[in-house]
Amino acid sequence: MSARPSFILGTAGHIDHGKSSLIHALTGTDPDRLAEEKRRGITIELGFAQLELSSGRSLGVVDVPGHERFLRSMVAGASGVDVALMVIAADDGIMPQTIEHLAVLELLGVRTCVVALTKVDLVDDEWQELIKEEIAQFLAGTPFEGAPIIGVSSRTGEGLDALRAALDSAVDTAAHIKPSGPVRMPIDRVFTIKGFGTVVTGTLWSGTLCEGDSLKVLPQGITTRVRSIQMHGHDVSEAASGNRVAVSLAGLSTEDVRPGDFLSGSDDQQSTDRADATFTFLDPLNLGKPLKSGSRVHVAHGTREVLGRLLLMDGVESLSPQGSSLVQLRLEEPLPLAYGDHYIIRSYSPTHVIGGGVILAAHPRRRTNLNNHERLLLDALVDGDTGTILDTYFDAISLPQTLTEIVHGTGLDQTQVTATLDQFLNAKQLLSLPSKEPLYCKPAQLQRILQSLERALITFHSTQPQATGMAKEQLRQAALPQATPVLLDALISAMEERKLITRLDNGEVSHPSAGAGARQAEAQAANQLESALIQGGAAAPTLTEYCEQSGVTLPQARKAAQALEREGRALRLDSERFIDAATAERCREAIRSYITTHGPATAAELRDALGVSRKYAMPILERLDLEGLTYRDGDLRKLSER
Repeated sequence: MSARPSFILGTAGHIDHGKSSLIHALTGTDPDRLAEEKRRGITIELGFAQLELSSGRSLGVVDVPGHERFLRSMVAGASGVDVALMVIAADDGIMPQTIEHLAVLELLGVRTCVVALTKVDLVDDEWQELIKEEIAQFLAGTPFEGAPIIGVSSRTGEGLDALRAALDSAVDTAAHIKPSGPVRMPIDRVFTIKGFGTVVTGTLWSGTLCEGDSLKVLPQGITTRVRSIQMHGHDVSEAASGNRVAVSLAGLSTEDVRPGDFLSGSDDQQSTDRADATFTFLDPLNLGKPLKSGSRVHVAHGTREVLGRLLLMDGVESLSPQGSSLVQLRLEEPLPLAYGDHYIIRSYSPTHVIGGGVILAAHPRRRTNLNNHERLLLDALVDGDTGTILDTYFDAISLPQTLTEIVHGTGLDQTQVTATLDQFLNAKQLLSLPSKEPLYCKPAQLQRILQSLERALITFHSTQPQATGMAKEQLRQAALPQATPVLLDALISAMEERKLITRLDNGEVSHPSAGAGARQAEAQAANQLESALIQGGAAAPTLTEYCEQSGVTLPQARKAAQALEREGRALRLDSERFIDAATAERCREAIRSYITTHGPATAAELRDALGVSRKYAMPILERLDLEGLTYRDGDLRKLSER
């Protein structure tokens, strides 16, 4: 079996028009698996088969229920269809579910269709031609206008070869709805097989699935691993998008995963309870009633359907049949929506298809009135040009963003985004700021941000001329409170390159044209404190005592002591006590010499070796313990071996 993309053929049509019988006749597989389906003669759940064509191509077949009560299952089965096989009985013609199923296919983005006019053995040639004309008129104005209409009989075999040939030709022009991107697969069946554990099946929407892949089950967010893969009953090591696949999942029970869940190969894929989208109110059953904004509806996506509300944008109160609008979907349960996904809307009660559309933004803020940037971005997402989307997106954001944030914000595939970012960088339309994960923004945007930071620095210096610099967190709060510390560091680096800012040794930042006087005063204060420490030696005064003697304020003294410590000119004993560097080294040598000569010593003995009182000796001894020069063994101190 090849991992190359295959195509999915999906049936559609009214109940009792012979969909399952036709699939049985074409493939030799009866898609009705349930005893109840065979007893009642109707399809209840999705059925699956494989169709081999004369060209050597193989189609995965999804057979859907035709009864209106099982339309939810029909939508689930049609979500991954590439080619539609519309089944219409010659003795019955176009019926309500024919109309509704056609609307579903159109809304899901299916654009290739072949019509099978079944049960032709029950009508004469003249009637058959009349029905074909009726079907052609029915399809006019839809994406399926001009689709081939092939008369067939599952009972006699008439027309089956012609139908196979028509399907073969249709596949030549068919395209996958969503072929690129990471692995995404809606699950339609869950069961267990002895020796394989939990197995799920579905139509692989995008990506290539491989044995050993790590996947997430959404919306639960559970992580699992692919144990094995089958396509059409054959073991394979990998499968590409467009195939029906069965996947054995490691570490999961049937309680952990269920039909309607979603397999995702992307860590970025998240479920959401709202989305901006396009919406078309088709009203296929011609009920004629306008759709009010805020209506409670059924939202079908992939193989799951949830309740939610559909809100029309920009104050539009209602939508007439055949009308279109931008909408925000508010969901009562989260769905793994992504840009470009198709969805179906069914009315709340009674339930019938009323419309659908395409997801534009899967993680928008809650609002229905759009600002100018939001409208431009949604318009760009509708057009689908990656360059325009990103250009509009960068106009809308206020701060530089990482690749991960851009992918999440636009919903675009990471590969597409990366390629377009490279083009923009080469054309100087974007700048990249070095960081743990590079940050991107437009040059004009960066210029505005750096000017804002510079103004905040200048204002700080003008109001606090005695300060040497500004804490980075203080700068962030003053100029860019929404920025993360990582982003602020990247912006400060950009300012350094442009000589708009100076980093100080104490972690503060300063404007190059300000703070020089304060820094000189700080250096002078540090020199004065160092002189006092040198004079005091091992019995140097505490910072409080120094302030009382010199008239310096305690904050000034603490800042001076921190500067001495940072520059290696003093050793901190505790929050109040410091000794100068030369004294610290003399103390180390005195302790080392005494213990080497006399062996392990008590605190009192080492106090005498230092030549100071216990008040001064104990902080020094504890600091040398902390440094690792000595360690305590009961009441004695010994030299560390290192």
